[in-house]
Amino acid sequence: MNTSQTPTLDRIAGPADLRSLADHDLGLVAKELRREVIDAVSQTGGHLGSSLGVVELTVAIHAVFDTPRDKLIWDVGHQCYPHKILTGRRDQMHTLRQEGGISGFTKRSESHYDPFGAAHSSTSISAALGFTVGRDMGMPTGDAIAVIGDGSISAGMAYEALNNAGHEKRRLFVILNDNEMSIAPPVGAMSTYLSSLSDLSRKGPFGGLVALAEGIEHLAPRPVREGARRAREMVTGLESRGTFFEELGFDYIGPIDGHDMGQLLSVLRAARTRATGPVLIHCCTVKGKGYAPAEGSADKYHGVGKFDVGTGVQAQAKSNAPSYTAVFGDALTQEAARDPRIVAVTAAMPSGTGVDRMAKRFPGRVFDVGIAEQHGVTFAAGMAASGLKPFCAIYSTFLQRGYDQVVHDVALQGLPVRFAIDRAGLVGADGATHAGAFDVGFLGALPGMVVMAAADEAELVHMVATAAAHDTGPIAFRYPRGNGTGVTLPERGTVLEIGKGRMIREGTGDVALLSFGTHLSECEAAAAALEAQGISVTIADARFAKPLDMVLIARLAQTHSVLVTVEQGAMGGFGAMVLQAMAGQGLLDLGCRVRTMCLPDRFVDQASPDVMYRDAGLDAIGIAACVRQVLGRDPHLVDLNAARAARE
Repeated sequence: MNTSQTPTLDRIAGPADLRSLADHDLGLVAKELRREVIDAVSQTGGHLGSSLGVVELTVAIHAVFDTPRDKLIWDVGHQCYPHKILTGRRDQMHTLRQEGGISGFTKRSESHYDPFGAAHSSTSISAALGFTVGRDMGMPTGDAIAVIGDGSISAGMAYEALNNAGHEKRRLFVILNDNEMSIAPPVGAMSTYLSSLSDLSRKGPFGGLVALAEGIEHLAPRPVREGARRAREMVTGLESRGTFFEELGFDYIGPIDGHDMGQLLSVLRAARTRATGPVLIHCCTVKGKGYAPAEGSADKYHGVGKFDVGTGVQAQAKSNAPSYTAVFGDALTQEAARDPRIVAVTAAMPSGTGVDRMAKRFPGRVFDVGIAEQHGVTFAAGMAASGLKPFCAIYSTFLQRGYDQVVHDVALQGLPVRFAIDRAGLVGADGATHAGAFDVGFLGALPGMVVMAAADEAELVHMVATAAAHDTGPIAFRYPRGNGTGVTLPERGTVLEIGKGRMIREGTGDVALLSFGTHLSECEAAAAALEAQGISVTIADARFAKPLDMVLIARLAQTHSVLVTVEQGAMGGFGAMVLQAMAGQGLLDLGCRVRTMCLPDRFVDQASPDVMYRDAGLDAIGIAACVRQVLGRDPHLVDLNAARAARE
């Protein structure tokens, strides 16, 4: 190659082209790649800071390892944008996180350079070990490289994988991307431990590790310290003289500068050449590196909307209504001001769940447990058992990770943990991996669990008050991402009667729509379109999926020819519960035709929430079409203009 010419991304069709470049030229590619990432995300929005932090690391890994034969697995995937550009998707970056475009995470169906899909944290080491065993058993795969952040490595699943990999002693590469920043600043003993290791970078990439290990043994996590002989040696200062990772069976290299291309290349090449067992490379990076607005931001531009590259100013949402998250945070703070027993737990998402608002006023009563949903749920259960009133605020998609604890540590013991479930329903650009589709079904299956869904932001305030007052068992309430409808908020929430719905409007007996959650507004828009065609519609808000308001449901079934349930969840949720309850009480024998509308039995790809619900057949037009079909009328003759006008 003519090295007098500056290499550009235009000359790189894939990682193989990187391997023909000189080390100096790889550094130049990284600079151009960083600019391209900034430009692309400014047009689409997305996870900018994490991607900027791994630009040099991404170039170095692809230049040293033989991807895609060697399997590069990004934990979570927030940082995969440079990877996508280098692996044949550069011309698709303008579609990032958009309808019909490429995912914001790694996705197996998108590229053979994405060997394992991601979006939830702490899975990469387990997956990499799986590929490693496959290689050793004759499968057509090379080395496996897991890149995991300092926030993700705090989760229990990462410890389980490290422990298993150390026991297996197979050749495996784990790169710890240590930027001291996940979405919120990382918490816990491991974060402190990594920071102490990172301080050694001033002394060179390999110097002083043994001496340091003797001084930081007490920072090892308590379960490991109490459960393993070598970890106990770290605490007592006996025979062990290695780092925590070495105690688990890994060769440890680091800390190294993750923005020094020469250092990255030399370490990765040496590790690839010499490794015979598991290796952990501790790489220190800066989240948002190379873009001043990101580096100077409190969250390092973790997730941004479209923005101006020159100023870093993000486009503002047009709605004047507050977000559901903010409404929850404010309502919880008000309840906490009245009751000193109220506490809040979040799993590395204080601002994302809104509990940061309570933390500003009552910092000693809000607990961020890090990326540890399982621990967070049981931690809340313990506080409930002590007499406190814990609100466990976790996104629907992440609560899935703590389901065993919800079952055995909360529901089985009848403990009054309050689950505040944000991001319920379809969430937009993050796509299927973050959809809050399953919580109604998996929570509703549990004896003693109360499950609510807010129809609007005022109802959410009432449900926070209801949860605060509920002391006889676990209770959950769900609400979506984004802004509310703009209704007037009450000064104080009213405690709702458990299991009691409400009538919104009464028709003459043709059709009843029974809504659960914020799709109430879509039901109202559908009703307006149907009324314009001479079809009378009754609308009720269930409020509760468990226990159901069977008095209300019986009334609707007895007085209407058609009953349609509408929800923002998957099959097996609210509608299924209504059908089973009606069957049990003989209400299906009355002649009322019942239909359930829920998310389809597939994962819905990213788009705006409105488009995703339209794709799922759950917008106002889809609801009206369902009603017309049940009535034996042409579903295609729905008055689209009336439905859209009513919704707007």
